[in-house]
Amino acid sequence: MVKVNFGKTSIMHINKTHIATAFFLFLFISLKAQSITSLQQGRPTSIRGLSVVDDKTAWVSGSKGTIGISNDRGISWAWQQIKGFEKSDFRDIEAFSDKEAVIISSGTPALILKTIDGGKNWAIKYQKADTAYFLDAMDFSTKQHGFVLGDPIDNKFLLLETIDGGETWNPVINSPAALKDEAAFAASGTCLRANKLITIVTGGSNSRILTSPIKNHLWTAKELSLTNGAASRGAFSVAYGNNQTIIVGGNYAKDKQSDSVAYILPKAKAKFKKYIPVTGPAGYQSCVEHIKGDVFLSTGTSGSNLTIDGGKTWQKIDGTSYNVCRKAKHGNLILLAGDGGKLGSFKF
Repeated sequence: MVKVNFGKTSIMHINKTHIATAFFLFLFISLKAQSITSLQQGRPTSIRGLSVVDDKTAWVSGSKGTIGISNDRGISWAWQQIKGFEKSDFRDIEAFSDKEAVIISSGTPALILKTIDGGKNWAIKYQKADTAYFLDAMDFSTKQHGFVLGDPIDNKFLLLETIDGGETWNPVINSPAALKDEAAFAASGTCLRANKLITIVTGGSNSRILTSPIKNHLWTAKELSLTNGAASRGAFSVAYGNNQTIIVGGNYAKDKQSDSVAYILPKAKAKFKKYIPVTGPAGYQSCVEHIKGDVFLSTGTSGSNLTIDGGKTWQKIDGTSYNVCRKAKHGNLILLAGDGGKLGSFKF
């Protein structure tokens, strides 16, 4: 009989190997277990605005002046085409309850509307007929304090601010400077985020992240290693996590290209310190949303992808085309929306 001597080094090596194998097996099983369920489709509208209030109530906004409201987790929807705005393209929506919501229209005229009676009536809160005005995204840091981002005018991004819940809007005094042919994408309403900071991600001639404190608007800019240099390329969406900020994008004109479609800005406690993922999302992504911990969901016309390790590795979990994904502000409901009135639900 041959005796085999397992020293401390060998045992440690075996243990590390087993732990690593178990971890990656768990990672694989966890990702495979995730699913997106189709809820509705077939309406003649392209949905890019999505706001999930809680585990029951959600609103969507889209082309042809279309608004949808659900009070049963997205299972059924009440649809309307807002009278007088049938040609408006409502690219973003911010809802506060089943009664109160604000929407923006990206085309001409540039519009901000608000309802306080569940969409029965809409009041114009901002309007510009000048074709230079093109609204891209909206976000609120509190129910009263919000921002709307528009394409650059005279080499500065248009940035509107409200401090009364969307009743009145005014340009911020110091909006961020734009580079030549740089713009923001009105793809999912998430190229702008407002929390403790205002964060904007851009594309076109350059891919950058622009940040400023909420109150004192002093801007800093950082170049991003995302595909850029054309009107269809760049950073499309940003999401704050607990330990990192994730940015996604790519080239919507060639949405199957998977080069440089995600970027990570790690915080001190982040497990992954590098800026570029080891394995990125499989193709162009127009939206990213923080789910919990190190988990983020992203989506686009190329399909949806998930990371559970803070952006280090991504796996494609669904091939259906969506434009936007959002999690409930107060709850765990996660919905997706896209062209053709397409709506989906994600369970994690």
